[in-house]
Amino acid sequence: MAEQTDGKLESAGAEVQQGQFGMQKIYIKDISFETPHSPQIFKEQWNPAVNMEITNNAKVIEDDMYEVVLAVTVTVRSEEKIVYLVEIHQAGIFHILGFPSEILNRMLATVCPNILFPFAREVVADLIMRGGFPQLLLAPVNFDALYQQQQQQQQQQQQQQTSTEADADAEEMKH
Repeated sequence: MAEQTDGKLESAGAEVQQGQFGMQKIYIKDISFETPHSPQIFKEQWNPAVNMEITNNAKVIEDDMYEVVLAVTVTVRSEEKIVYLVEIHQAGIFHILGFPSEILNRMLATVCPNILFPFAREVVADLIMRGGFPQLLLAPVNFDALYQQQQQQQQQQQQQQTSTEADADAEEMKH
């Protein structure tokens, strides 16, 4: 049976450090709403095409404190005209301690954006309605799947780079 003492888990005579995770602050770092063709766009019949781009990045603020910024850009077009463009950089400060680097990186790319996205989604929906347009609800995002995809792409790039370098070395040896 495992016992907990001073934030550590003792199991079968071995100590395992437990990680700590906490939200310190959630805030808007940058926000933009544009309606380049208003007020004329309100008179037109429009068939909206929605495009959403999402990125996130993280940086160390100080020991065990990280800022994660989730950037969401929503562009709605009708025909070739931009109806509106919304961009928000939803940020958070997180205290993360005691996790191995591979788990820490995964948390910064998945757990933190999962926390930030509902805040960004609410601001986007509110801005669009305040801009005089019908409500737009952004679909949930699977940050775990995006992280997996990014990791696979990085592995493929590394394999291609290694293969290209090996081919170059082999070609150089021929000459």
